[in-house]
Amino acid sequence: MIDIKPYEDMMMFDLPGDERELLGRRLGAVVDGFAELERVATDGVEPLVSVLDRHSVLREDVSDKLITRDELLSNAPEQYDGYFKVPGTI
Repeated sequence: MIDIKPYEDMMMFDLPGDERELLGRRLGAVVDGFAELERVATDGVEPLVSVLDRHSVLREDVSDKLITRDELLSNAPEQYDGYFKVPGTI
């Protein structure tokens, strides 16, 4: 369990004693978990970005069909000088 008493000056909230104890136990479990991870031998292990064999599941960003400006604006209810015309907003 972590004693949160030294950190009370930095706390932005006030907790009753039983909740402080619970918070201390939970934070202690988190800290213990990280301490256990620090003991794992990782010398010579390459960093892993993903457990999947794929390098990228996303397609390449390549345009396969180009639409001209006139074709695009042909469906616009209003246009002005080659742009969509929309109501003004404040």
